[in-house]
Amino acid sequence: MSDAQDRKQDGNTSYGHKPFKRSRSHFADRITADGRDGWPVEAGRYRLVVSRACPWASRALVSRRLLGLESALSLAVADPVQDDRSWRFTLDEGGKDPVLGIGYLSEAYDARERDYPGGVSVPAIVDVPTRALVTNDYQQITLDLATEWTGLHRPGAPDLYPERRRDEIDSVMEDIYKDVNNGVYRAGFAAEQGEYEAAYVDVFRRLDLVSERLDGQRYLVGDTITEADIRLFTTLVRFDAVYHGHFKCNRSKLAEDPVLWAYVRDLYQTPGFGDTVDFDHIKRHYYGVHTGINPTGIVPLGPDLSGWTAPHHREQLGGRPFGDGTPPGRVPPGEEVPARGRP
Repeated sequence: MSDAQDRKQDGNTSYGHKPFKRSRSHFADRITADGRDGWPVEAGRYRLVVSRACPWASRALVSRRLLGLESALSLAVADPVQDDRSWRFTLDEGGKDPVLGIGYLSEAYDARERDYPGGVSVPAIVDVPTRALVTNDYQQITLDLATEWTGLHRPGAPDLYPERRRDEIDSVMEDIYKDVNNGVYRAGFAAEQGEYEAAYVDVFRRLDLVSERLDGQRYLVGDTITEADIRLFTTLVRFDAVYHGHFKCNRSKLAEDPVLWAYVRDLYQTPGFGDTVDFDHIKRHYYGVHTGINPTGIVPLGPDLSGWTAPHHREQLGGRPFGDGTPPGRVPPGEEVPARGRP
């Protein structure tokens, strides 16, 4: 998602000679318990479309697993390598999503708004009966899964956005989004040296502050996993594989920070996190699609992934990953990450 071609492929980003800017989601309808936007929560009605390469989509993957929404909200996984029409379903037999019957996510966008001028982004939730896009609001989707879909949560689902801690969670997430989640993109797609250096400084300043915060506590807010941890995880898990080299965020690797490296491994080894991560998809997308940054399209063989399963010892800090709840069950058949994408 780096040049003119990539700009068409991601509706949340804009590039060029201006500073990098992530645009607001155009389709911001919400799926709610009361259906106030015309989209009531309903088991089996909607399909979540993701790319395992995309950090914003990965948030929804983790939330869906932790909350046990797999049977209520079906999953479509796009090819990590896009073409001129953006996200495509070439991983499926016949090159079409078996539920929606479409070859490109853009067809669901067209069904919602013909000649929509923006890009086609994931995550996206599509209405199965009409095959039309409902929302691509990556910031709101996971919050609604946690708070509006409660009637369909599995028994023992954790509270990922506890009401009594929402102000603190929101504050932590805002800083992490600005400097880390979006910061690595501002560095990677910078068009001028000063712009890159400013983003680089922001990324590592925030990572240092987060490392200090996590030095004495297992999770970002309170003693359980929350939405804040999910949003930080999806950037950290990609850091050494793509952001360190590809986006030039190379002051240090994540594996060189003992606190952050242990924290992200703790989450990776927690059911619902690592079992959604496909390092093969991540690397093939970033290095293969971002031709403005990597014109050769060569995908690096490294880094070595074996460390992801090493002991992290974060349990010594206490904490209860799922609060009063329980871990999610096994990954549903057909949703497993292939061996080439795992340590």
